[in-house]
Amino acid sequence: MSDEKPAREPIAEDARIHALEERLSAAHEREDQRNRPRVKGADANYRSGNRVLADLLGGILGGSVIGWAFDAFFDTLPWGLLVGLFLGIAVAFRNIIRAASARPDDPGSGPQ
Repeated sequence: MSDEKPAREPIAEDARIHALEERLSAAHEREDQRNRPRVKGADANYRSGNRVLADLLGGILGGSVIGWAFDAFFDTLPWGLLVGLFLGIAVAFRNIIRAASARPDDPGSGPQ
């Protein structure tokens, strides 16, 4: 082996490479923050769907139970149950229509 120095010396780290690495890491952090989901928990559409389902099931079951109880007390076997069922459905649809036609709360529309 010879004691001669190699023709190329190792290049010291350039300041431009260091600045480029810093800019790349900052860009990666911004991209990660931008792509991170903003909604934590259930969003408004999911809550609205659950409310519609609860109104519909509650109206049907509530009307059926009230109609069945009316039948049990007054011995009007199918009619109380049917009337209670249809009234429960009507109330459920009224609640669903009212919820669908209500304006959503807009935090940006407050007094300025």
